[in-house]
Amino acid sequence: MFEMQVPCFSDYYTVILWDVPMHGLSRPYHPFTYQDTAEILHSILQKENIDKTFLVGMSMGGYPSQHFAAMYPEMVKGFVALDTTPLGFRYYSKSDLWWLKRVALMAECFTASLLKTSMALSVSESDYSYQKMLSMLEPLTKVEIIQQMQIAYDYFIAENRDVDFSFPVLILAGEKDSTGKVKAYCKEWAKQTGYPLHFIKHAKHFSNGDNPEQVNAEIDSFIAETVCQERKKYAVL
Repeated sequence: MFEMQVPCFSDYYTVILWDVPMHGLSRPYHPFTYQDTAEILHSILQKENIDKTFLVGMSMGGYPSQHFAAMYPEMVKGFVALDTTPLGFRYYSKSDLWWLKRVALMAECFTASLLKTSMALSVSESDYSYQKMLSMLEPLTKVEIIQQMQIAYDYFIAENRDVDFSFPVLILAGEKDSTGKVKAYCKEWAKQTGYPLHFIKHAKHFSNGDNPEQVNAEIDSFIAETVCQERKKYAVL
């Protein structure tokens, strides 16, 4: 999902793309927990001899990033929350959690073909994002898609926790993101923490595919500003 970001950053940074457990080539994978995904990410960074990193978590991928950041804050220089939602009990009402538990059940009403098409359409504003999403869903059966949904949401609820990050955080969301209440959660997240929230123009939930130019520029500026502020902090004048 980040192939439009790689050319922009790979000449200047070490870019690590990983298939979160239960996705891509990291499937089948059992048993799944978000703590486990954080520990796996930690082991990847250790193997690559990386002790400081900027995390970019998109949609469900934002949860492993936040769990990792809570467990290993000393390794995180900054976090870009991309069309994802926050950890923390204060953001989610009982009705929110009730609906989350029923997303997978509602998906049962669709045929496999209609489920894939509707998912791709709902997250995509551009033809690129639509086709990319379809290509990622194509190898999956309806049972696998529903299982991914159910496990992802069930464990989000079970492992949700209050977190307090000391490093910079940037929230990005597609201006047309209509996936659940993502935009509403992002607004409340920014309001309660003071984290900057920038909307990506002409983009839905898959904003880094719909408008990679703006997303890349936002990430690049965030990294540059964070590094600059860190240098000022330790500068001897």
